[in-house]
Amino acid sequence: MPPRKSSAPAKRAHGQKPLPPLQFSHPLPYGAVLHEKGVQFVVYSRSATAMRVLLYDSVDDPEPTEVIALDPNKDRWGDIWSIFVPGIGHGQLYHFQADGPFEPDRGQRFDGRARLIDPYSRALAGRFLPGDDGVVRPPKSVVVDDTFDWQGDRHLRRGLADTVIYEMHVKGFTASPTSGVNHPGTYLGVIEKIPYLKSLGVTAVELMPVHEFPTERPDGERAPLGNYWGYDPMAFFAPHRGYAAGTEPGCQVREFKEMVRALHAAGIEVILDVVFNHTAEGNHLGPTFSFKGLENRVYYMLGDGGSYYRNYTGCGNTINGNHPIVRELIFLCLRHWVHNYHIDGFRFDLASILSRDRNGEILPNPPIVEVITEDPMLADTKIIAEAWDAAGAYQVGSFASMRWAEWNGRYRDDVRRYWRGDYAQTGHLATRLAGSSDLYGDDGRQPYHSINFVTSHDGFTLNDLVSYREKHNEANGEGNRDGDNNNFSDNYGHEGPTERRDIEGMRSRQIRNMLATLLVSQGVPMVLAGDECRRTQQGNNNAYCQDNDVSWFDWRLVDEQGDLVRFVAELVRFRLGNPTLRRRSFLEGGTSADGTLPDVEWFTPDGTHVDWYSADASLACFFGAPTREKLLQENDVAAGGVEGTPRHVLIFTHSGSLPRLFHVPRSPAIQELRWRLFVHTGQAAPDDIFPDGTGPVVDVTKPIELPERSIVCLVADVEPPVRKRIAAVPS
Repeated sequence: MPPRKSSAPAKRAHGQKPLPPLQFSHPLPYGAVLHEKGVQFVVYSRSATAMRVLLYDSVDDPEPTEVIALDPNKDRWGDIWSIFVPGIGHGQLYHFQADGPFEPDRGQRFDGRARLIDPYSRALAGRFLPGDDGVVRPPKSVVVDDTFDWQGDRHLRRGLADTVIYEMHVKGFTASPTSGVNHPGTYLGVIEKIPYLKSLGVTAVELMPVHEFPTERPDGERAPLGNYWGYDPMAFFAPHRGYAAGTEPGCQVREFKEMVRALHAAGIEVILDVVFNHTAEGNHLGPTFSFKGLENRVYYMLGDGGSYYRNYTGCGNTINGNHPIVRELIFLCLRHWVHNYHIDGFRFDLASILSRDRNGEILPNPPIVEVITEDPMLADTKIIAEAWDAAGAYQVGSFASMRWAEWNGRYRDDVRRYWRGDYAQTGHLATRLAGSSDLYGDDGRQPYHSINFVTSHDGFTLNDLVSYREKHNEANGEGNRDGDNNNFSDNYGHEGPTERRDIEGMRSRQIRNMLATLLVSQGVPMVLAGDECRRTQQGNNNAYCQDNDVSWFDWRLVDEQGDLVRFVAELVRFRLGNPTLRRRSFLEGGTSADGTLPDVEWFTPDGTHVDWYSADASLACFFGAPTREKLLQENDVAAGGVEGTPRHVLIFTHSGSLPRLFHVPRSPAIQELRWRLFVHTGQAAPDDIFPDGTGPVVDVTKPIELPERSIVCLVADVEPPVRKRIAAVPS
């Protein structure tokens, strides 16, 4: 193989312009550091034999206008290459370029011709450009001025237990012409829809990946099916340029900050879905446009002496997250998003990969996880793990420490199976309603460490979960082989859309059943954007490449499904107004037989205590309202700030295929309470939900009939027991 050297002529040799006598007097941040009189470029490479900075005048320039060579004797400090370039500033476009060994069997893949994105780039501009020499011209890095008028904005610091998450795609939320916004598919478009988010009552948006990812192939051609979801990162520090309304290089930085500032002003936190597990450079056949060309052996997990990429992600490569250099990059990246963008939290995609060492083995105390856990700048942020990876690691209930919450995949599956009517699921449902103590109760964690969800971006929407028995991913071009086959879904008599009123009625009820279950469960609920108005993907459960109407939010549904939108909004408002559903500690259980009210008690439909071995499809759950005094006694530091008025909640769930009578539990302490109807999914709107405790008073002496597959919730204000009221009467 011929030696790989740069063919780009240098138009300015290093040293032609005067340099300051001392380039820096302290360790510098990586990337392009903006100064008053120029820019300091800082990049890591241990094995490079030469390093260059390529400067461009335009995003469409295939070749640099200037090539600045770094002197390894003067511009290298250990493994850090650094040079100050005077006379340039904000908006400057650049690449790095590095010479070094090309020895794939030893993990070295330097290519002196390659244009390299700065791993610490704050913004990218342009697109992939084809080159006559066959070398990829990736988007260019942009020198960024982070100055921004935050207008006094700070992190909201809402407690995790008091959070309702809304998972959404920045572009898909407003890309449809039905959105009616001035800037569809952008950060600014999200701002225009904040009134809708406020009307739902959600407290946080969890944004699918917004760090830079490619939307076309490295050869510059747009792929027939693009990377819509964004789970293919190429610049972790940079907001995605495709979501900006403006076109000038770096404008996405300002627009993203404007979006965060506006969401915070509305009381809504911003959580980012981050993908520190692989990059868009792929496997050994993939292009070289960043990490591969700077230090392949450090940034990636390699096997067989370095000749192949370990693939624990299903995407061709795996980030070597527990190498000190990569660990530092991830750590600084999180700080960057928190400090420069006021981000309130992170959801780590395939987080179990962060638990693997350089050989892929699971570590008991992964260094990168500990760094994130203990970092003081991240102390106010929410840290959420998707506690599994594509290679079989499944750590739900066992990921890291008390600092970490988790996407609870067990919750998703158990709730789906219960409402589908699978055999013997009542006990599982009870465990999920109560906060999943089986997963989180043994190591000191609490219910709010469980992020409860029934649907997410990955899988069926809620509408499709009750409309399809099988996935229908033919539009993805993979012969319907992609996507999960284990969906625990049903169509209730017809595959896909139907005009049969009986089937549509059951689907509508099941959607309400699962949404009600989600929002009255202990833990932290996450709602998938569009589920509140029956958004459909036409049976596609892996719409990663569907940047079209299949994935976009259809805003006509908000009006068409107004009753369901109202249903969800009232559930959210009730949850946030009632600390009974937001417990800071696991429920202790007990019995009301002695006249007291426990924090949780379980009953059969006939009002007696439940037999967990009966495999009954019906269950009654009593959540006793906490008191501030008890919370304080339990040393709950957040007790004094718990918002809302505690109220007792009584939940009847019935997943059977025939109607069932339920009795208010045969306990004087429970029956003496004044119960009002809150939710009844067996009734048509608007009688399916009664806001603010305005539902009819329930006659506790008479049974309540639940039709097939339905849920009823009752609510009662906290009142002293009868005996205390009598004792207070003067003798």
